[in-house]
Amino acid sequence: MGSNPTARAKKTIEVSKVKEYFSETVNEMVHNVTWPTWKELQSNTIIVVVASVIIALIIFVMDFAFGISGDPKAFWKGALGFIYGMF
Repeated sequence: MGSNPTARAKKTIEVSKVKEYFSETVNEMVHNVTWPTWKELQSNTIIVVVASVIIALIIFVMDFAFGISGDPKAFWKGALGFIYGMF
């Protein structure tokens, strides 16, 4: 195999660009990002958890009300199951 100085130079440039990217990223995260306080983080986490539970309950109710149960012995098959059972 022959030596290709152009390929080596290109690879060196690519490696230096990757190093520069990570160096700039660390600098940005340490000096320019405004991190939330512990109290802000806790209150925002509570908001996200409460919203997630509410959305999960809404989806559960919609699925229970309108979904079709795969169990033929089930008492409630959902609104669509009721409609399909009529025909």
